[in-house]
Amino acid sequence: MAPASHDFDVLIVGSGLAGLSAALRLAPTHRVAILTKRVLSDGSSGWAQGGIAAVLGEGDTFDAHVDDTLVAGAGLSDPEATRFVVENAPDTIRWLQQLGVPFSEEHGQLHLTREGGHSARRIVHVTDATGAAVQRTLINQVRGTPGITVFEHHMLVDLITSRRLGEAGKRVHGLYALDEKTEEVLTFRAPHVILATGGAGKVYLYTTNPDTATGDGIAAGWRAGCRVANLEFIQFHPTCLYHPDAKSFLISEAVRGEGGRLLLPDGTRFMPSHDARAELAPRDIVARAIDFEMKKGGFDCVYLDISHQPLSFLKEHFPNIYARCLELGIDISKQPIPVVPAAHYTCGGVLTDLAGHTDVAGLFAIGEAACTGLHGANRLASNSLVECMVFARAAAEAIVNEPREAAYLLPGWDVSRVTDADEQVVISHNWDELRRFMWSYVGIVRTNKRLERAAHRIALLQGEIHEFYARFHVTRDLLELRNLVTVAGLIVRSAQARHESRGLHFSRDYPTLADSAQPTVLTP
Repeated sequence: MAPASHDFDVLIVGSGLAGLSAALRLAPTHRVAILTKRVLSDGSSGWAQGGIAAVLGEGDTFDAHVDDTLVAGAGLSDPEATRFVVENAPDTIRWLQQLGVPFSEEHGQLHLTREGGHSARRIVHVTDATGAAVQRTLINQVRGTPGITVFEHHMLVDLITSRRLGEAGKRVHGLYALDEKTEEVLTFRAPHVILATGGAGKVYLYTTNPDTATGDGIAAGWRAGCRVANLEFIQFHPTCLYHPDAKSFLISEAVRGEGGRLLLPDGTRFMPSHDARAELAPRDIVARAIDFEMKKGGFDCVYLDISHQPLSFLKEHFPNIYARCLELGIDISKQPIPVVPAAHYTCGGVLTDLAGHTDVAGLFAIGEAACTGLHGANRLASNSLVECMVFARAAAEAIVNEPREAAYLLPGWDVSRVTDADEQVVISHNWDELRRFMWSYVGIVRTNKRLERAAHRIALLQGEIHEFYARFHVTRDLLELRNLVTVAGLIVRSAQARHESRGLHFSRDYPTLADSAQPTVLTP
């Protein structure tokens, strides 16, 4: 045993909206460290375009927001968790306003837009770049707050738990993290750890997620002994820009909310024949409709047309989408936008209660890495950012109210039996293979045979990666691949366990709904 490299009250892994919010809530009373594997501004939160759902408009009600969420969740959203988030949402908006987030206004009031699945205008936004604006504001606050230490380019290797130390019970005592600049694995000690690492979109070939979305917290929580839930429900965003020079550029839900129409290449509108709500149907229905039409017609993409709106309207409401499309030669005021579905949001994750507690004492999970019960079988648009903030506050309050644990002497990372890898190509090849077969076999439409094929390939990859991990010095690429393969296996196991089609999980072998909605819970 040796002194830890770093000693804190709370370790927060991840620097998105969930992690930054928790850090700011805890800073007045605790010594907080934020570990992020790249820089603070990386992560999915900054990419969120649409906005934050909260009941603030005249005539809107908590009950309506709850009902919309339950409908989108296809009967699987937890009513208690849903009401908890919905009723706490307005306070989080006011908190962000106090911090200086420049929300869009109209006539001196917050401008509220509407997105698919919502029965009212309740989306607070900063034009079409809400996540980036909120992220900038919180980063500025974090940088200027005493008591918060930021460790950029530090990647979580694994959690240090009582089980890892050979002791009884299930408690977290800290973590190991790779300092990419020194290539050294450091020991961080703390009685509380918050996993705020985001989702696992990079497990798929096509995704709207940034490169950091490799399921790190979900995989680490599973290895530490946490249950995971509902990982078969991967949300595919219906409208990702289809262009060879555009990487993971999302065309916001709000474009359809403001009248955008989905068209076939010949100009035919097709959504009314799939759902009475047409373009405003929930994302899973729209994504499946696009997937169906593309496969039926052999098309590379479909088109989203908002050109009937005035140029001034488009520049005011969608300045970033307008500018980015124009850079690529697409004038959205005159022509439709080519779009395809892409993996977007991980609805399941590490199972938590309403304070973010996991199955391991002292370990919390918040944001996209967690499964709180809010999203059920499909996330309602713009419910994700508000979930981050509501549970960041709940977890912070729980930590503040828990007694301080005695400090542990923790073992350092053992590098005595490893060497430098001789062939890094193994990692890049396995990464590419994984993402391709997950897209082909575990995508928008699934079958038993496809899932079996995926499970077989995952088992082979896990063997190779385990051998690599045991023999060689760890790198970020190896750690991310290890996590992605772990999460891919959990997604496939969850999908195989669900013998029905519900929400985001559609199986040709089980095309109907089961009599009752039950979560899929996997236990290590």
